[in-house]
Formats: sequence, structure tokens, C-alpha cells
Amino acid sequence: MADQEITYAQAGVDTAEGARAVDAIKGIVHDTYRPEVVGDIGGFGGLFSIAAAKDMEEPLLVSGTDGVGTKLKVAQLAGKHNTVGIDLVAMCVNDILATGAEPLFFLDYIAIGKLEAEAVAEVVSGIGEGCKQSGCALIGGEMAEHPGVMDPDDYDLSGFCVGVVDRPKMLDSESVREGDLLIGLASSGLHSNGYSLARKVCVEGKNVEELASPHEELDGQSVQDALLTPTRIYVKQVLSAIKQHPGAIRALAHITGGGISENLNRALPKTCDAEVDLGTWTVPSIVKFVCNAAHLDETEALKTFNMGLGMILIVDPSQADDVEQTLVAAGETTYRVGRIKAGSGEVCYTNNGGLYSYSA
Repeated sequence: MADQEITYAQAGVDTAEGARAVDAIKGIVHDTYRPEVVGDIGGFGGLFSIAAAKDMEEPLLVSGTDGVGTKLKVAQLAGKHNTVGIDLVAMCVNDILATGAEPLFFLDYIAIGKLEAEAVAEVVSGIGEGCKQSGCALIGGEMAEHPGVMDPDDYDLSGFCVGVVDRPKMLDSESVREGDLLIGLASSGLHSNGYSLARKVCVEGKNVEELASPHEELDGQSVQDALLTPTRIYVKQVLSAIKQHPGAIRALAHITGGGISENLNRALPKTCDAEVDLGTWTVPSIVKFVCNAAHLDETEALKTFNMGLGMILIVDPSQADDVEQTLVAAGETTYRVGRIKAGSGEVCYTNNGGLYSYSA
């Protein structure tokens, strides 16, 4: 029997559709460009000028990489793919913001079972929106078709960003001192952490109609819409506060997987503890909903979800009012949630049992 030719397309990889996908996202990518971008997408590497760093005393490049995790499964169930790209960018840029760095550029990686240009463009529209919110340029990426490895409708996302900070102005735990105040910035919900638990208790066993039905406990939102609320991006607001109030913000913690208990300690020196006052901020409805469904006690909740605080700033008490005013003017909801005291680099809590007791 004569051997038959088998093309790459017959093996499941459609390079022509890949080229069409690149054309479909060009406009989204161009909308994120900064003046420092050199060239266009389609090359073997993204080019970005760092000439502006020559005015810094000691410029440091800061990099971060992350994904969206199993929140993507909720997006796939809901058939809504234009917000998870915001989550992807947020998880990376909020991380490097913890050093005081300005995000400069971003690259994405999309692994997908079956490439369709329109579907990829929907995902990339969210990535573009996240880049615009954070002021960084989307200068490249990869779309990889994985037939035989992933189901046709399945996909995964990862991202990588690079920023810059002048070393003398870098936020650092060693600047933190006893008496500093903790200012929490409100989260938009679960952000992109804890979704394996959230899906287990809120999604598994539910049909499409149940997931799309409004819930009184969720302020009229459906479970799927509440779970797909994009991660809040804090970059421009916090960088503005850092610039307007030099030295006021000592350090900050991005509250991600591990919650407050396992992230705030990363911003502490070995000589200080962070004392967090429970009940001093609003816990979003979706966070309460998931915690109730999982029957989580307070201790477990605080090390699983952000519990309503997407970022916590450690601030010089003499400038705390000014920092808060700047953040509020930029659109943030802020809370005084605690203080720094002498200790050994731990997070502790007051008002135990009062996590959900906030009243404005």
C-alpha cells in the first residue's frame, strides 16, 4: 500500500488559521503600544527601548510571570472569554508593583486545543484591556495549538511582564518600622485565586441555568458572573501615590493565593509583625458566598482568599491621610486595617470572629 501524505493541518494544526488569528489581534495589540515599542508583532522577538531608564540612578528590571488558573474553567462553562485576559495581566503587574516598579511590556502564551481566530481575539481583547489599565505594552506572545493533548474547546493562559524601578526608590521590607499603618485596597472579588475550591463548592453539579441565575446573596448577580469579575489592577493608582508622596509607602503586599495570612508577611522585616484588625473592611458578596458554601472557618478563609483586600500598603503614619486621599481620588476604596508592631515577621489578627462585621 502506497504511503499517503499527511499534512500538518490533517494532524490537527492549522497554520493558516494561526496567521488569521495574528491578523485578528493586531488592532488590540497596537492599542496597548507605548512610545518605547520598536517594530511590530510578527517578529521573532519583541523590541522595547529602555532609553528612559538612563535618567535613573540605578535602574533595576523587575520581571513577573503567572497564569489565571482554574478560573478559566468557569469562563469556558459560561462561554465568556473576554475578561480572563485582564486577570492574566493583573496577576503579573500587581506582583511587580510590590517593588514599586512601573510595568513596561507584557507577553502572553495561549495554549489551545483547536485554534479559532475569533476565539483567540476574544481572549486577547482582555489581555489588551489589562495592558491598557496598567500602562504596559503587549509586544509579543505565542499561540500554540495542542491537538491530542487538549480538548478542542480547552485553553490555558500564562503571561510574563517586565518593569523598571530606580533602586533608591524601590519598596522594600527593610524600610518597614514599628508604628507604620496598614492601608488595604478593596478587591473586586476573588480575583484569580482559590478557584479550585470555589468551583468545587459553587460550580460542580450545577447546570448552565443554575450558574446563570441571579442570586440575592450576590446582590443580584449570577454565580458565573460574580466568579468571572476581573482582578483589579492597582498599578496606575499606586504608582501615582508613590510619586506624589515620596517615602510614604514603605512596602506593599499583593494578596493572592495564601490570602492575607501568607502574603502580607512577605512585606515584613524579621523584626516586625503586621497586626490586622478584622472587621475593618467590606468582604465582597462572592467571597462570603464561597466561604459559606465551603463552611470555611475564619482562619482557613484568611489563608485561602483575599477576603476583600487585593493589596495592602504599609505606610508612614504621618503621611497616611495624604496617601489615602490620593488613592481615593484615583478611584480606589481604602481601609485602615491595622498596624506594624515589634515582632518576628508574622501576621496576627485582632477582633477574632469579626471578619464579616464591617459597617460603614
